[in-house]
Amino acid sequence: MKYKHFSYWLFIAGLLVIITCTHQYSTQTNIRPLADTIGFAQYDWQMDSIMARIHTKQGNLVNKSLSDGGITESDTWKVVISPHDDYSYVGYLYPAVLQNIKAKTIILIGVAHKAKLLNLEDQIIFDSYEYWQGLYGEVKVSTIREDILELLPTDIFQVNDSMQRMEHSVEAIIPFLQYYNKNVEILSLLVPYMSFDRMNKLAEPLASAIHKVAVEKNWEWGKDYAIVISNDAVHYGDEDWGDKNFAFFGTDSLGYINALSHEKEIMSTITGELSPEKVKKFTEFTVQEYDYKIYKWTWCGRFSVPFGLLTSIYLSKQINDQPLSGISIGYTTSIDREPIKVNDLDMGVTAPANKHHWVGYTAIGYQ
Repeated sequence: MKYKHFSYWLFIAGLLVIITCTHQYSTQTNIRPLADTIGFAQYDWQMDSIMARIHTKQGNLVNKSLSDGGITESDTWKVVISPHDDYSYVGYLYPAVLQNIKAKTIILIGVAHKAKLLNLEDQIIFDSYEYWQGLYGEVKVSTIREDILELLPTDIFQVNDSMQRMEHSVEAIIPFLQYYNKNVEILSLLVPYMSFDRMNKLAEPLASAIHKVAVEKNWEWGKDYAIVISNDAVHYGDEDWGDKNFAFFGTDSLGYINALSHEKEIMSTITGELSPEKVKKFTEFTVQEYDYKIYKWTWCGRFSVPFGLLTSIYLSKQINDQPLSGISIGYTTSIDREPIKVNDLDMGVTAPANKHHWVGYTAIGYQ
């Protein structure tokens, strides 16, 4: 009996040591927490259910998106543009664009939606987190972040965890990347207000730093590392946009058709063979010539998209590779089809979806 009691208390003591060590680890490790626990999944079981529902309800659209572009499951993207809105609304476009990301290390280029609150502009925004909270375990921040920062001019970037912590545009994409690769590692950078000339100036040293690090590690673009650019397309309508009216063509059926036609024209500047001149044309569609801080057409990715693509263009030149070519994987809106059901998963939506308030989503892959 005494021996059994001793074994019991020895077990309890060991368990307490494990709990204490785990607690110390979790409090000492620098983990970026989730910002949106409504529109995005925060648990693995939610993500598994979302993916099952997408493939059940919209699986044909996933397959059609890839087949229409001549893409197979074995094809690999070097760069993609992905949406970052509520999973219920975006639905099939997430797996359609992200399942062909095969690399372990992902450079995520995101929007800085609230940059104005922190007076951020003209610099790339990095974080200092060791991990990001994930659904299938913590997501490790790649050590290439420090390698790249050491190579960058100090006046073109800053480390700002406050901006990174409140921003959702990178966070939205990570669960899908982790769904396909549980060992994925990330590097997050955000792009606040910048003129095209400033983006062009900053993209070259970033591309050079990425290339130098990749060469040192003997990494292949697309196989070992990839770039994912976060973006939502037009934010349209005359209701629930604060005091703004973004119904550029009206809110009737004809207005919707005309808005989609304009979206298609904008996307033509960032598909096909890429060039700085085409990317500049994109900015001319989305920001005012007299003040780049003012929307001309309401893409929240008006800075992340051109900066990410310019970086990719210069990276391709560093590698002496063929020019990147973009393939449209799909385009949809928050009112284009029935949303994926999520309310029974302790999830929801963060905005209404109707002809007076809707968002566009584009997915583009680059090889």
